[in-house]
This record gives sequence, C-alpha cells and structure tokens, in this order.
Amino acid sequence: MANIVDEQGHNQIFAPGPAQALRLRRRAAAIIQALPANAGPRHLLELGCGMGEMARQLAEQTDAHVTGVDISEKFIAHARAEHRRPNLDFMLADLTRQIPAAGADRYDAITGNGILHHLYHHLDTVLPALRRWLKPGGRLIFWEPNLWNPYVWLIFSFAPLRLKAKLEPDEMAFTPRYIHRRLHTAGYVNIRVTTRDFLLPNTPTGLVPPVVAASDLLDRIPLVNRLAQSLFLVAEKGPANSPDNPDRP
Repeated sequence: MANIVDEQGHNQIFAPGPAQALRLRRRAAAIIQALPANAGPRHLLELGCGMGEMARQLAEQTDAHVTGVDISEKFIAHARAEHRRPNLDFMLADLTRQIPAAGADRYDAITGNGILHHLYHHLDTVLPALRRWLKPGGRLIFWEPNLWNPYVWLIFSFAPLRLKAKLEPDEMAFTPRYIHRRLHTAGYVNIRVTTRDFLLPNTPTGLVPPVVAASDLLDRIPLVNRLAQSLFLVAEKGPANSPDNPDRP
C-alpha cells in the first residue's frame, strides 16, 4: 500500500503496515454486509477513495459496479494505474461543489472510509445532495472518527495535537448524536450509528492480533464500546411519501 502526499501536503493514510491493511479489510467487510439486497445490477459510489484500495476491495468482493471519487489528482492517477477491473472506475471531483451522477441510474449505496468529517462544514449541502443521488431504499454507509474516543478527542480538540496528527484545517470528528441529527435533518430514515473498532492503523505489528481480539470483545460491551475509535453509520433514503423526506411532493 503506497503512501502518497496530496496537492495540499496531506497524507492519505498512516504509515502502511499490517494493521492498516487488516483494518481496511475489516471495514470493507462491514460495508459489504450493510449493503442493500438488490436482485439486479448494483452501483456503488465511494467518496474520498484516496488511492483506491477500498474501492478495489468492494469491486472484488461484490457484483456491483464501483466508482471511486476523490479531489486529489495524484490519488486518482495512482488508483487508475494500480486498480484495474471491469467493474471499477475512478473520477476526479470536489464533493463540496459537485456530486457525481450515475448516468441514467442512481446509486444503490454511497460509502466512504473517514471522509464525511472532512466535509464537516458542508454537511448541510452534501448530505441532501447525496440523498438525491441514492435510489429509493439506497443507503449511505460510512466509517467516521468517534469524538467520544479519548485519542480522537485529544487530536481533534487541541491545535498542537491537530498539527502533529496532520489533520486538515476543516475536518472535525463526530459524536454519534451529532451525525444522527444531521442525517435525520437531511431526510434519511432507519438511521443507525454505532461505535465500533479499537484497532488503530498505526498499531505495532506484534500487537495486532491481541488488539483485534480485544476490539471484537469490547465492541459488544455496552458503555465501553462508546469509546471505540470509529462510528459506523448506515442511513436509508426514505420513500417519496415519507414524512421525513424533504423532497416529497
């Protein structure tokens, strides 16, 4: 797994290693499990795809056509060169300005791994726009940093630690209640936000197996699991006549 610096000088990932790779596989499996069940061809959109590893795994492990989108020309160029499959393509787009169309079809699912919190100050426009590009019954499925996690809270709350962690100026982690409320306001239904995963991407290799075992246990313990490193959120586009649907007639 490469580690490229984008046009703004930010890295897409922590130093490549076994923890990072395993974490990505586990997250891809959770996204796939949460996909809506469709009989026909499916279209998935991955936002903030970076260098394409997650999009590739989704394309390899499902029958869906996957489109990965990122704002960085460097990341998209790398993704196109490294990940070639007939059901996979990549697109350059600034999500604060445009949401990629799926041609005549809309998307069965729009997903991402740590991207919505980069759009923290644009959620009022981004979330409704994403909703319009979902098919009826389509889903948003995202992994995001959990502000209840002590490590996440520290690096997002204090300027010197934000600088050390190389956070971008506009990104901000979510609490479960905050993102649930924003999704509801944007017209989503059947919203589920759970706190999951204690495996950090920079976990030393020798500690990965015990941390994974502990994480799987801690994820099942109420209250303790609120301190997990990530939020896993799933939200559906409601029917046209839903009272929560701002686009209803």
